Amino acid sequence: MNEINAAQREQVAATARGDAEKILKVKQAEAEAESKALQGQGIANQRKAIIEGLKDSVEAFSKAVEGSTPKDVMMLVLVTQYLDTMKEIGSNDRSNTILMSHSPGAVSDLYRQMQDAVLIGQKMANPGP
Repeated sequence: MNEINAAQREQVAATARGDAEKILKVKQAEAEAESKALQGQGIANQRKAIIEGLKDSVEAFSKAVEGSTPKDVMMLVLVTQYLDTMKEIGSNDRSNTILMSHSPGAVSDLYRQMQDAVLIGQKMANPGP
């Protein structure tokens, strides 16, 4: 009789352990999902701030330099970011080898490729009749 009672208690304990593990895993998954959602919101807010800053920069540059276009400003931003990236790669002693086109036309080629990608994306998003 004692063995039967012990077996029943062990069965109840095993069920309780299983339920506890299940609850723990569900809570961990919920926490991870919430964390990823918050990270996504943070990235979205960061991108909005960058876009707003670029917009302000384009407007300020256009006012300061007569005859400049938003394209001129974006090219200037792209060149600046390109040079900052090259500087960062060169100054980091842990950099791995990276192959980048580095010639006077490289930035304009990059800009043209980005424009093409945006145009293709717009065509895909809004296919004509």
